[in-house]
Amino acid sequence: MDRKIQLENWLKQVLSLQAFTLTAASADASFRRYFRVHLSDKTLIAMDAPPPQENCTPFVKVAKLMLDAGLNVPEVLAQDLTNGFLLLSDLGDEIYLSALNNDSASGLYLNATDALIKMQLVSQANVLPVYDEVLLTREMQLFPDWYVAKHLQAELNTEQQVVLKNTFDILNKNILSQSQVYVHRDFHSRNLMLTKQNNPGILDFQDAVYGAITYDLVSLLKDAYIEWDEEQIIDWAVRYWQPAKKAGLPVSEDFSEFYRDFEWMGAQRHIKILGIFARLYYRDGKEGYLKDIPLVMHYLRKVCERYIELRPMLRLLNQLEKTQPQVGYTF
Repeated sequence: MDRKIQLENWLKQVLSLQAFTLTAASADASFRRYFRVHLSDKTLIAMDAPPPQENCTPFVKVAKLMLDAGLNVPEVLAQDLTNGFLLLSDLGDEIYLSALNNDSASGLYLNATDALIKMQLVSQANVLPVYDEVLLTREMQLFPDWYVAKHLQAELNTEQQVVLKNTFDILNKNILSQSQVYVHRDFHSRNLMLTKQNNPGILDFQDAVYGAITYDLVSLLKDAYIEWDEEQIIDWAVRYWQPAKKAGLPVSEDFSEFYRDFEWMGAQRHIKILGIFARLYYRDGKEGYLKDIPLVMHYLRKVCERYIELRPMLRLLNQLEKTQPQVGYTF
């Protein structure tokens, strides 16, 4: 049976035969689809997450964790985990990305970092999967597998493979030494909703893990879909770091150390994203992500220019993309 018909039949049951219509709400980078359910007096959201590609159980679990922390996430109103259907409250349709501009950004990011601190403060070990070395490395391996091999049509020689492995090891060592908290893992402008109360609404949290405290902040401020001047990024990072420290979160006492950790965490994330965006195009036919690759590469290059330990990775990027080295600052 067609998934949409199956979903409609399930909704008839859970809505006690109330009349409704469905419109497409959004699709994301996975196999999940979202529909807006229009009732006579309100709208809800139906999630279609087809098994075996998707699993709704983590979404339900993390939604409860975040609701209990006081965050604005969709409430799970009904569930059919076997067939991959959820009925959720509706947080609206205005994403941060459409609302961000030079006038609004500071206020919106302050709301977002306040929400991030709330989530991190309730962190406990042994509740969410651990963001360990195996997972961190598996993510970065998407870069040679999809960005290098598929997108650039290149093959790494032995020396280049060693450079890449050493870079992965250096990044992992730093990341695993950082304080560990709950990590949303995709905390950025397309997953944050502008809401009138308890802004922002937070979506797409089902892959949450227990990992490095800088991860979500770098997702937010070095966003693959919108760019800000570095001076502005540093200012917003300080505006997270100060209240986080005051609230008792285990951030570095020295901001320069915190910002280095933030940047190195960003390098891991951007290596991964280059692979993910290439995979979304070549495997899944989602070509829209290709236009976002240059900004992600820009972020990665800037960090590799700045730190001596990551300079070999910059040289590798230059070799792969046949570009000339650029002058940068070293910390």
